[in-house]
Amino acid sequence: MNEFMMIFRSEYNPSFIPSPEQMQASIKQWQDWIGGIAAQGKFVSTNRLSSVGSKVLKPNNVITDGPYAEIKEIVGGNIVVKANNLDEAIHLAEGCPILFVGGHVEVRAVIPM
Repeated sequence: MNEFMMIFRSEYNPSFIPSPEQMQASIKQWQDWIGGIAAQGKFVSTNRLSSVGSKVLKPNNVITDGPYAEIKEIVGGNIVVKANNLDEAIHLAEGCPILFVGGHVEVRAVIPM
């Protein structure tokens, strides 16, 4: 079985502030979806990325603060799953909660190092 990374992307919307109820509902959707993958024995790992406190290192050791207001798309996190092939990994991504809020999932094979 191979490993695939699902990268969660969505449009940047600084004015959207979810209510506590919306946050709890979203967390449950994510837990249920990831739990379903884990129940199949295909879960490897997951991470959520912070939207504050980041920095960018550019050539010549130039360091800038981020994220930036002009960003049109953000990467919110990722999950690594086990699947026989890319089509199976895409099938696992079909229930991802990011899809229900206008985001998308990029699925890429992980190359062991």
